[in-house]
Amino acid sequence: MTAKIEQLMHANLLEVFAEKDVDRRAEAIARTYTEGVVFSDPDEVVVGREALNAKAQALAEQSPAFEFSPAGPVYVNHDMGYLAWNLGRAEQPPVVTGIDICFVENGLIAKIYTLLTE
Repeated sequence: MTAKIEQLMHANLLEVFAEKDVDRRAEAIARTYTEGVVFSDPDEVVVGREALNAKAQALAEQSPAFEFSPAGPVYVNHDMGYLAWNLGRAEQPPVVTGIDICFVENGLIAKIYTLLTE
């Protein structure tokens, strides 16, 4: 289960939120999240794959030159994964840092909590 959650955490960050291509992102969303996935960040709560896709698209449009990258390993505790991340221009210090905490049900992410740390 640990390896599966690690995969899901990296997919969440790199194949969904870091992905600029709409079609590739939609494919990643279908294989990464439950249909009723709940995403919560300091700005809002969105429910469902389509709403999550819209959230990822809005973030991509806000900062098209910025890239997400992991800021450490994935930590796993039973059905929960934790991954710190950076957002900014490649090869420069991050503009934003944060963490994602995800809860997995039946092999897919069911809940995501995103916290901004800087």
